[in-house]
Amino acid sequence: MENKYEITYIIRPDLDDAAKTALVERFDKILTDDGAKLIDSKDWSKRRLAYEIKGYNEGLYHVINLTSDNADAINEFDRLAKFSDGILRHMIVVRNDKK
Repeated sequence: MENKYEITYIIRPDLDDAAKTALVERFDKILTDDGAKLIDSKDWSKRRLAYEIKGYNEGLYHVINLTSDNADAINEFDRLAKFSDGILRHMIVVRNDKK
């Protein structure tokens, strides 16, 4: 059964455009390489953080909506995002969209 997921992550605000684009492409590829199907992957906005994270008071929010029939892609994203210098925080939510 295919589950819908939403991943929100906060990118360091001091990354230049090329580095930010490379980071987003890398993490999108991590998901698709493990069989996830991306619905969309887009920047949300630069926002002030409620509290300082790793010395930053603001960050660029990025949101991915995807489907996957197994958790491999999600688990790999979660594992690598924890070690990424460019990602301050991330959150993965299983969507249960009722029609």
